[in-house]
Amino acid sequence: MSSAGPALLAALAASIGLIIVLCGRFRMHPFLAIVLATYGFGLVAMGIGAATGSEKPFVDKLGTTIAEGFGSILAGIGLVILFGTIIGKVLERTGAAVTLAEAVLKVVGKRHPAIAMSLIGWVVSIPVFCDSGYVVLSPLQRSIARKTGKNPVVLGTALATGLYASHTFVPPTPGPIAAAGNVGIGSDGLIWVILFSIPVSLVAALAGLAWALRRTGHLESKLPDAHQTFEEYKAQFDHIPSLSRALTPIVLPIVLMAVGSVAAFPSGDGTLVDGALGSLLQDLGAPVNALLIGVILALVLLPGERDAKALTTWVAEGIVDAAPILVITGAGGAFGAVIKATPMADYISSLIGDGSALGSLSALLVLFGLAALLKTAQGSSTASLIITSTLAQPLLPALGLDGHLGAIPIGQVLAVLAIGAGAMVVSHVNDSYFWVVSQFSGMSVQTAYRAQTAATLVQGLTALAAVLALGAFLL
Repeated sequence: MSSAGPALLAALAASIGLIIVLCGRFRMHPFLAIVLATYGFGLVAMGIGAATGSEKPFVDKLGTTIAEGFGSILAGIGLVILFGTIIGKVLERTGAAVTLAEAVLKVVGKRHPAIAMSLIGWVVSIPVFCDSGYVVLSPLQRSIARKTGKNPVVLGTALATGLYASHTFVPPTPGPIAAAGNVGIGSDGLIWVILFSIPVSLVAALAGLAWALRRTGHLESKLPDAHQTFEEYKAQFDHIPSLSRALTPIVLPIVLMAVGSVAAFPSGDGTLVDGALGSLLQDLGAPVNALLIGVILALVLLPGERDAKALTTWVAEGIVDAAPILVITGAGGAFGAVIKATPMADYISSLIGDGSALGSLSALLVLFGLAALLKTAQGSSTASLIITSTLAQPLLPALGLDGHLGAIPIGQVLAVLAIGAGAMVVSHVNDSYFWVVSQFSGMSVQTAYRAQTAATLVQGLTALAAVLALGAFLL
């Protein structure tokens, strides 16, 4: 193994480099890039095993290993991603996102418009993709800019960073859900990702807000004088749902997952809630079941006539949005299965011993760096979350990130958060979100670099500091 270890590590590094080059330089879809890298790594690993005289091939039946890895990860997380995406799409299309925005605006008030925009973005992007959320909320941002006289670049950056913070951290956004499943967090552990990601994402949102307030006030916007007001945008919807109806599809699944996790806490020889009631609470709290209930509650938001055509269209749009995430997640699962089939984890473990040489905090830094490299190279935060978490999963024990704090899989949770922080760094011209923010806020490319790109760098580094602080106390 000593002779094969460095070669395997070099092959893995080359495979990661191949993904970066194919996505960044040649604009290849991440799904194909991961599949090609997976086959390349698998074939090289088979050759290394044969060359070093291994009694057993490092990867036996490569095609079967890839297919099983692809299917197993989707079996565990596929429906959760689909349901979360459908909830977000229905909230967007029914005007529920508008309701959430208005509710936050009433709480914060129009005297602090940048704070309001940041908080509105953070709330709306928990179920809705940040790109869609920005498009939905841009009329509100622009109308508030006119009413308050605040620089549109400041408000646009505050809104963009608020949306971005929850998009990269807080389930049921599909990227964090996929990352949690990829690192091996089971259905009973997703609630811990939610609970830990909320404060970290708020820290990231606050960092983005601070950058918007302190560093973008002098930047110019080129928004045209005539553009749609928020009231005009709101008028597009026949029936705006109430706040309680808009919140229920988001809040109730989280509550069910929390209750299910509490019910499953070990207590004596059993769990905290035993018997039929305990089983019922745990079943309702399983993410796939809780989010299905969220989907059903979201469908209640449909107009009074229950337009079947609208329902079919919106669900179809949600499935279309989820499809790239699903195939990238599956491809990532295949890559992880091939890595797991090799002695890679044993080799890394032998390098770092009991973990003290590298240290769990250093491991979090490594995950952050890899996610940031992938994000910067190919543009998609979701793809960065999925690819990095896939690569990390087989190596977490060797990196000292497989520990538990009672019932909390704290090592895996912090790994997801470190990857999420890296997936924020940085949003620039190869990221569709960069163009959404710049175009809807009237920013030139140069201005967007100084506002949006710089803000995402600050957010990622600040979120990393928060994750490392948690790790120092909890690992």
